[in-house]
Amino acid sequence: MWAASCLATCCASCACEACKSVAGGITRRSARIAYCGLFALSLIIAWILREVAAPLMEKIPWINHFAHTPSREWFQTDAVLRVSLGNFLFFSIFALIMIGVKDQRDTRDSWHHGGWMAKIIAWCTLIVLMFFIPNGVVGFYETLAKFGSGLFLLVQVVLLLDFTHRWNDAWVAKDEQFWYIALFVVSLVCYIATFSFSGLLFHWFNPSSYDCSLNTFFIVVTLVLAFVFAVVALHPKVNGSLLPASIISVYCSYLCYSGLSSEPRDYECNGLHGHVKAVSTGTLILGMLTTVLSVVYSAVRAGSSTTLLSPPSSPRAGSGKPLLSLDEIEEGQKDKKKDEVKLVTYSYTFFHIIFALASMYSAMLLTGWTSSTKDGEKLIDVGWSSVWVRIGTEWITAALYIWSLIAPIVFPDREFV
Repeated sequence: MWAASCLATCCASCACEACKSVAGGITRRSARIAYCGLFALSLIIAWILREVAAPLMEKIPWINHFAHTPSREWFQTDAVLRVSLGNFLFFSIFALIMIGVKDQRDTRDSWHHGGWMAKIIAWCTLIVLMFFIPNGVVGFYETLAKFGSGLFLLVQVVLLLDFTHRWNDAWVAKDEQFWYIALFVVSLVCYIATFSFSGLLFHWFNPSSYDCSLNTFFIVVTLVLAFVFAVVALHPKVNGSLLPASIISVYCSYLCYSGLSSEPRDYECNGLHGHVKAVSTGTLILGMLTTVLSVVYSAVRAGSSTTLLSPPSSPRAGSGKPLLSLDEIEEGQKDKKKDEVKLVTYSYTFFHIIFALASMYSAMLLTGWTSSTKDGEKLIDVGWSSVWVRIGTEWITAALYIWSLIAPIVFPDREFV
């Protein structure tokens, strides 16, 4: 017992020193990476607890206070939701605190970039405290998380659209034949991948011996959307390009596959039922990678945005004034440069909201949108709720992309960035 106590004390001391070292090494430039690392750590903890925490939680009286002990799957879901709730509260609190921060002279700017030892302690405390709250609070958060996850999926779509348009504009701006050829080649590869993958979907999810009209409908709609994207993008009145259209087509195909692979394993039209463990693990890894990449991209994008994600810029100086001397102009430029340095480059509130919504989405991903399945202990992200969320996201993605192309025509007097 004494040896165990000493070992625990030693481990705690080492962990504390490690946290201090990490916290001290985080600077203003790496703060966004640190937030991403904290979010990624929450995913790892939730995943681990999903696998190992059920036997321990069965012994906690304020969690397992039922007349009949729930299934192992219930405790797994509850553990993930409690970690997610702690993570959600951490980022939501920071989102509220950072409302209205416009320049670096604001005290809250240092809170956003510094104080990492205190942040890590606060984050750990929130995660632990969530295991002491009543089940009713967790149940309410579960319902709220479904709506928050839908918002995060919409943010994913907007970020993907932003990424594809920026990629296309960057290569077009080079105005060289090589880059135009590169655009065509990448677009062609994406379309070949889309149609080839759709053929595999027909093979996997449309067995000839069963009536799988719903799956056929989903796959056909995906193919039709890919064709519509190309037609609309190449229309003479639309300022579009094949590259964004092809990338959105591939993404829609992935969402269609993700939705179909989430169908219950006892559903006769799910041709992947013989590969239960591999499919569920693959779906989880793809979903997690997509989530982490979306969060990381949003963090980077928020730091470089000059439009929607940034706070209002300072008023332009010099309009309507008489000509100044050279010394006065140089002095004014120095003052203006100082003022620009003090302005924050992105919305801190939006930044933290992204992480809060991603916390909700990751919980739904790890619990299969809390849907009960026959093989619930082995499968992740399986059930009709997950199917319709994925398919719905695909259709919303298509609608948003088409709208991004036709909006300037519908509203010619408005400026779309």
